[in-house]
Amino acid sequence: MSEKKLQTEMVGLPSKGLLYPDKSPLRNGAVEVKYMTAKEEDILTNQSYIKSGVVIDKLLEALVVSPINFNDLLIGDKNAILVASRVYGYGPHYVFNYPNPTTNENEEVMIDLSLVEDKEIDESLIKKPGVNSFEFDLPMSKKKINFKLLTQSDENNIQLELKTQRKMKREAELTTRLKHTIISVDNDTDDSTIREFIDGELLAVDSRALRNYIKEMSPDVDLTFNFEGEDGTIVNNVQIPIGVGFFWPDLQV
Repeated sequence: MSEKKLQTEMVGLPSKGLLYPDKSPLRNGAVEVKYMTAKEEDILTNQSYIKSGVVIDKLLEALVVSPINFNDLLIGDKNAILVASRVYGYGPHYVFNYPNPTTNENEEVMIDLSLVEDKEIDESLIKKPGVNSFEFDLPMSKKKINFKLLTQSDENNIQLELKTQRKMKREAELTTRLKHTIISVDNDTDDSTIREFIDGELLAVDSRALRNYIKEMSPDVDLTFNFEGEDGTIVNNVQIPIGVGFFWPDLQV
């Protein structure tokens, strides 16, 4: 029996591929993704994946057809693939409950994922095509920071560090993420120097300014919505919940 080719779509990346090396298949700015089948639904019900928190990543790895290294993906580009895969798999309408902060009652919300917009990279910020490196001057200390946008590989390493920290009851997510983001301080690229700076010298006002700048300039998809409750309560820029239920709302886990 001959193998049938499944229907696929090309998903544009918010980074436009500009931050990947020349020889990377991600450099063309798009990834081929196949439509979900019952085989991929098995991934969504895999209890081992669910408990270890990797079910979404395993699903996306199975859906991407392009010969890429999944761990090379920038987080914003991964999010674009995630939304597109959900639309191709189950359609654009995503229904979930959101707690009204005034009444404390859950209210049903429906998001049309086909209307989710990409926030593309500002090409003027790129110092050299193919190089994931950006500059920021800290407003208070005036130190010059070079940083990178996190990839899936970075996220994996961060989660491993946080897991170890939780066991020791010393979780420090904010500074851990910064240690994987900052690549130099005043042109000093020594890893121990960077970590010492983050732990002992980085002022809160500078930390917040850097984090806000990274959030603002990072290529991504806009995974927020404005909630309007039945009682007239309005909450802007609420994060769309992402989990197993994002792909399969009826799934009981």
